[in-house]
Amino acid sequence: MKFSELGLSEDLLTAIEKHGYVEATPIQEETIPLTLKGQDVIGQAQTGTGKTAAFGLPILENIDPDGGLQALIISPTRELAIQTQEELFKLGHDKHVKVQVVYGGADIRKQINGLKNRPNILVGTPGRLLDHLNRKTVKLEGIKNLVLDEADEMLNMGFLEDIESILKTVPDERQTMLFSATMPPAIKRIGVQFMHEPTHIKVESKELTTDLVDQYYVKSKEFEKFDVMTRLFDVQNPQLTIIFGRTKRRVDELAKGLEMRGYRAAGIHGDLSQQMRMKVLRDFKGGQLDILVATDVAARGLDIKDVTHVYNYDIPQDPESYVHRIGRTGRAGAHGTSLTFVSPSEIDYLRDIEKLTKKRMLPLKPPTKEEALAGRIKTATEAVESIITNTNVDMISDQADELVAKYDAKTLAAALLTAAAKPDAEQVPVKITPERPLPRHKGGNGGGGRSYSRNRGGSGDRRGNGGGGYRGRREGGDSDRRGGSRDGERRNGEKRYGNGTRSNDRRGSQSRQGGNGGASRRPFTISENKD
Repeated sequence: MKFSELGLSEDLLTAIEKHGYVEATPIQEETIPLTLKGQDVIGQAQTGTGKTAAFGLPILENIDPDGGLQALIISPTRELAIQTQEELFKLGHDKHVKVQVVYGGADIRKQINGLKNRPNILVGTPGRLLDHLNRKTVKLEGIKNLVLDEADEMLNMGFLEDIESILKTVPDERQTMLFSATMPPAIKRIGVQFMHEPTHIKVESKELTTDLVDQYYVKSKEFEKFDVMTRLFDVQNPQLTIIFGRTKRRVDELAKGLEMRGYRAAGIHGDLSQQMRMKVLRDFKGGQLDILVATDVAARGLDIKDVTHVYNYDIPQDPESYVHRIGRTGRAGAHGTSLTFVSPSEIDYLRDIEKLTKKRMLPLKPPTKEEALAGRIKTATEAVESIITNTNVDMISDQADELVAKYDAKTLAAALLTAAAKPDAEQVPVKITPERPLPRHKGGNGGGGRSYSRNRGGSGDRRGNGGGGYRGRREGGDSDRRGGSRDGERRNGEKRYGNGTRSNDRRGSQSRQGGNGGASRRPFTISENKD
């Protein structure tokens, strides 16, 4: 269904066209008509399904730019809050709608000054919103629209009490929209307690993963995974990659190891300062980095164009997390690839993912050292051709003449290729600390007794501390009261990696520009072993 059929005004339709939207996604198609009528809505859909526009467009449709603060959107992480603010600002630009974002780890005085400008829409994380309410720097008596975005994630991060405190300050006469990937009992209670006869919209499982994402898995032991992964990089020559790590330590070690082997990579997690996290994301979006390593929470809600591969370095304990992660690729009609590393004892978790997505992952045979080297040389050859095309010989004519007189052409070409390909990179030792293995299924082959429940404790729970319950431990703080990031990093994350067609060097020694339009994607080798 086209957006023009959903009852939106011409101003918004023009903004939608500028934004690059063409047709409404299922969640948008079902949500927008209801919310335009003022109904409360519970939308159950995964990240990457267009939820921001689903709640944002109706809010923008009914906003009075001269009416002060009228809408409040609560997000679990600063990245998602910033991203939501940016998208709503773009969509509401022609209507002159003012959108303010508040989050922890940033100067609260600047946020207070921004609030004095009477924004129409306020986007914020729970802790920082409470700070402003306690300081009386924001008043919510004029709120007509309230959105709880990624509600299950806020629950997992221990924000339930904060959310309830905020909701008690918002007028009873309002429209409430709640979006959540899953619907645990605590989320249902919010719907009952704070919403008025909400309509429940659910994107069915068959729509959770797209046919545009090729899904593979590789059987590998823990100590082999890093080398196998870098060989895959060399063979596939990806464009933009996201790797998801289970823990902050994992992210740090993977990012450092990739840098040591010459890849342009950096990591983000909740212990990094907001300034550093935003710099890493800017570099990744801007092409200064090719690989982003992230924990689940730090990357929650990220919308980065042209990510072609997702690598799940650790298979997720929760199969729904898999859907969130591979949703980082295969967007806007583009093709993507996901690859999940699986140890022999984790096959049951793989089968659980397949049951949820209703799709079988294909086994992938790891490349050999020789295949990886051939991939490096092929990429280097294309990069060298680009260098030659853009070289000004006159600038270094004398030095070039000296080398030509001293060495033959084959030796010079081999030296150039060696410098570009770095064939000895895999010999650089990298230490990746083993993570505690996931608990074995109690019910055998994916049967009953699963141990990955969101609200259940155990040796492999999100916090890695064996604790149970939904409150969880808050790592850092979203607000200034605790400092740092309130992103409670999970222990059951996975890694993603983006693959694409890059003609330039992924290792930082050559320019990202040039070439003949990009290297062709190398074919996968499918192993014959189906298990």
